[in-house]
Amino acid sequence: MKDNARVLAFIEKNKENVRVMVISEDHHQRVAFSDTIRSWGFTLVGCVSRAQLQKKPELIETAIDVWLIDSDYDDSLVKATAMSKPAAVLIGFSQAPYLNEARQYAKWQRKLQRKFEHMLSIPVAVNTPIQKYDSSESDWHYVVFLGASMGGPSAIKEFLDNLSPTLPICLLLAHHFNNAMIDTLPRILNRHNEWHCQLITSSQRLRTGQCLIVPINQQIVCDSAGRVILLDQAWSGEYKPAIGQILKNTSDVYGSELINIIFSGMGNDGSQYLDLIQDNDSQLWAQDPSLSACPSQPQAIIDSGYCDFIGSPVELAKKLTNYIGERAAVASKP
Repeated sequence: MKDNARVLAFIEKNKENVRVMVISEDHHQRVAFSDTIRSWGFTLVGCVSRAQLQKKPELIETAIDVWLIDSDYDDSLVKATAMSKPAAVLIGFSQAPYLNEARQYAKWQRKLQRKFEHMLSIPVAVNTPIQKYDSSESDWHYVVFLGASMGGPSAIKEFLDNLSPTLPICLLLAHHFNNAMIDTLPRILNRHNEWHCQLITSSQRLRTGQCLIVPINQQIVCDSAGRVILLDQAWSGEYKPAIGQILKNTSDVYGSELINIIFSGMGNDGSQYLDLIQDNDSQLWAQDPSLSACPSQPQAIIDSGYCDFIGSPVELAKKLTNYIGERAAVASKP
């Protein structure tokens, strides 16, 4: 359904002023819609289920240009869409593949793009083509995931001070931290080394020489194109960010190209999916509990029986450097 007069007004808008609302009952589907709409440069007003929309009536109090409805188009949604006076309402979509299924996912995105363009009679995403996996775009060969909690900053700092930022790796750090102080963590870690540490505030690509810090109040997922995608959803469970959840996602995506290192911390977050991580041939290392300010988190990793290496932050940095060198030497043999 479309309103031709409103479509004409829609065409005159800058992309960032195009407001899109997504209604879907499936969490995975909402993640895919959110990722795609944002990649086109549009403003995502909300990406919610019908029940969530009913709890957030403020979402439809302002104008919405396009509705995507992957749910029953019942009377309540008919009324909501009419109130917002949109240019178009698109109903019914195929199921999105998982983000780590790069080719199938890109195909689904192109199909959604064509549906937009057909309904609105304009090349909606022509200036922001959907990203496809291209190995030449990646300047890293390995993803190194760091998990830490209490006592973690000093351990991570010592690790980074002894690790060269020129290695073909990118770092992703999940740290249980005070939300009011998380913005100070990059400054703590950046001192006296050449690593560029920054808090994830938008979806972006992994890069060498960079340590991306996972936010406390929003989930992230990684895909096989090397993107870290920021979701409009809080972490579930006791620990924030959820180290175990990120371990599972990154292991599923990067497999044997992933090295996980668990540093000082309290609790056992990170130990939930270790059997699956082993099935994906991902490396799992831990800080020596006797050298940790808080030993319970690395000890839980060691007690699982899956830990491949134990050492101090300096020894872990040296091990990582040597491991990458050894893998490179093996790969270069005829």
